[in-house]
Amino acid sequence: MSGINYDLTAIRGVVFDVDGVLSPSTIPMGADGQPMRMVNIKDGYALQLAVKCGLKIAIITGGDSEAVRVRFNGLGITDVYLKASRKLEVLGEWMHRNGFNSVDVAYVGDDIPDYEAMRAVGLSVAPADADALIRRTAVYVSPVEGGYGVGRDLLEQILKAQGKWTLDERAFGW
Repeated sequence: MSGINYDLTAIRGVVFDVDGVLSPSTIPMGADGQPMRMVNIKDGYALQLAVKCGLKIAIITGGDSEAVRVRFNGLGITDVYLKASRKLEVLGEWMHRNGFNSVDVAYVGDDIPDYEAMRAVGLSVAPADADALIRRTAVYVSPVEGGYGVGRDLLEQILKAQGKWTLDERAFGW
């Protein structure tokens, strides 16, 4: 049974912010001034399995790092939006292109730039260390901090509710 108060069988698409969600909020800076993001391997496993199981996954970030695109493309995620200054607009276009209604979509965000997008979907999710307003806005606040398995927490619960978590050969291998 899920700890999320939402019908997870309705979810067809999941959107993730990057910094503070799929990477920790504190990140080292490279000599060129670019953030050097860390990623969580268990998030990566859950993301690639979700794609294999038919969930549509998108990344919408204000950041501009080709490394982010490469990482998530490598997991099978083709919808990676960098430099998204207005996330709600990008989310709306993505939902329209995929034929999704708000009830079909979960959005995971951690800070003020995610606020509008979180209010536009059926299932809004925040990491444990998200901004206070974002935690109050979220339908579900993960017990996990950003960058340390929030994606895995959410996707595992969705896939279990849909009967797709580790049930066949898709679960074994990348």
